[in-house]
Amino acid sequence: MFRLSVRLAFLAACALELPLSMAAAADDQQIARGEYLVTIGGCNDCHTPGYFFGKPDGGRFLGGSDVGFEIPGQGVFVGRNITPDKETGIGSWTREQIVTALQTGQRPDGRVLAPIMPWHAFAQLTDEDVTSIAAFLQSLKPVTNQVPGPFKPGEKVSTFLFRIMPPGETAASAPN
Repeated sequence: MFRLSVRLAFLAACALELPLSMAAAADDQQIARGEYLVTIGGCNDCHTPGYFFGKPDGGRFLGGSDVGFEIPGQGVFVGRNITPDKETGIGSWTREQIVTALQTGQRPDGRVLAPIMPWHAFAQLTDEDVTSIAAFLQSLKPVTNQVPGPFKPGEKVSTFLFRIMPPGETAASAPN
């Protein structure tokens, strides 16, 4: 009788743990899917320091760019830190807030994402895919990196930038 109750207790314990390990496997699959989507989506390009100089800083992966994009009449926008750092990244955002930003362009503070951010394309992803991206971003090692900006038109810029100009405009002259 004792053996039977020990065996039943063991089986009960295994049954209780099975859903937990299945949930962990599902989370791992979701995070892996998110990593895949972030990779093919090119998020690294605009959100990792050094990328635009040909030397992405893997230690600050997705920790915010060191190059901004100037859009005439709108200002200069630098790829933000999208790691879960609470001070300089998106660490205080919920998964739902990340999904909302990706699907609607609306940040939790009400600000609209920079026009260079392709949220219109991400809005076409399935809810499962966008949630996987959010899960992956939340799984990253937090990187403390406060990026400058955004800069309004006419403000002094403290970073390198790409200038987007309409046709017919004159390119900036080389410095003397």
